[in-house]
Amino acid sequence: MGTKKVLIVDDEPDIVETIKFNLELENIQSLTAEDGEQALAMARQEKPDLIILDIMLPKMNGYKVARLLKFDETYKHIPIIMLTARTQKSDIKLGEETGADEYLTKPFDMDLLIDLVGKYLNFKDH
Repeated sequence: MGTKKVLIVDDEPDIVETIKFNLELENIQSLTAEDGEQALAMARQEKPDLIILDIMLPKMNGYKVARLLKFDETYKHIPIIMLTARTQKSDIKLGEETGADEYLTKPFDMDLLIDLVGKYLNFKDH
């Protein structure tokens, strides 16, 4: 029962696979989605322990996915790490306003991402 679940949302399969591989080395189960609608549906269905969320996604962007989850009592406790190639201050501000817990710009450092995931998963209270 102790296995943590992380939802990885990105429309670039290479990125998803790389993150998934690194999480599995840490014994973390990975779920994946490639667009915003799929991400939202999967988050609601699977209730992951953490979400790694790209911003530029087909169908619904990461900001909207984050906002919908963070304004919902059932899901607002799920930490969200946003990944984006957009580094403008305005983008970062928008990410924070939508409730993202962390904000990493691409290309990101995989060790840093795994450390952040660990930080949130270790402090889970259940």
